[in-house]
Formats: sequence, C-alpha cells, structure tokens
Amino acid sequence: MRALYDEHAGPLLAFVLRLVAGDRHRAEDVVQETLLRAWRNSDQLQRATGSVRPWLVTVARRIVIDGHRSRQARPREVDPAPLEALPAADEIDRALRMMTISEAMADLTAPHREALIETYFKGRTVNEAAEVLRIPPGTVRSRVYYALRSLKLSLEERGVTS
Repeated sequence: MRALYDEHAGPLLAFVLRLVAGDRHRAEDVVQETLLRAWRNSDQLQRATGSVRPWLVTVARRIVIDGHRSRQARPREVDPAPLEALPAADEIDRALRMMTISEAMADLTAPHREALIETYFKGRTVNEAAEVLRIPPGTVRSRVYYALRSLKLSLEERGVTS
C-alpha cells in the first residue's frame, strides 16, 4: 500500500483537483477514499496486469461524481448560527394577553359578548351577525359599541393601556 501511495497519490491528487475545481480538502478526501478502496480490493489489483493507475483514476472520478450527485439531491446545509440571533416570538406574552382578554370578555353580558364574537372574532358583517343572532342589525351595532366600551374599561382595570 505504501508503494501504491508513493507511486500514484501525487498524480491522482493532481487529477482530482481538476475534477473538484481546485478544492484541495475535497480532493484529498477523494484520494484517501480511492486508496482505501484500492486497499479493500488489493487482491484484485495484485492479479491485474499493467498499471493500476487507470483503475484508481476511474474510482476517483466515480467518487467525485457520486459526491456531486449526493449534493444535488440534498438541500445545501446552512449554518444555524444566524437563526439563533433572530428574536423569537415570545409565546408567554401572547398567552398572558389572551388570558387577560378572555377574563375581560367574561365580564361582558352574554348578549354583548355574542355580538362581539360574531363581528370581531368570527369576522362577520353586522347583517350576517344579525341573521345568526336573530336580532335586528341596529341592535348588533349597539351591542358591539357598548361591548367594546365595556371591554376597554375592563382591560384598563387590568392594566392594559394599548
């Protein structure tokens, strides 16, 4: 193996460097893998007549091709460090805000809460909410107005100002 390395590693490295666009680390890895495969198949290589360099070149070329194909089949890996620097949404604040709003909504009368839920939370128009609640549209508008006013006061009592 040492003689094989001494005789073929230099020319093989030069060949592989051209295949990998000058990436020396990748070329060295390919040469190492090629020589490892030569060692694993040493019984076949000893029986071969002539130079083993064509076999080594073919194996190295196939390793480069396989590496290229595997990189194409898989998305490029990225460094997660920039993602760690991004601020994440604070779910605790959101949960506390939702709890506060739920408590304030519980302070409303049932008709006011229903009108508010139909218009604001379900996104219905006043006329659609009136149909669902089976009340006139003017009553829906009135209930929504007073519900929002009561909700604002209830939230202010809980320390929510904006």
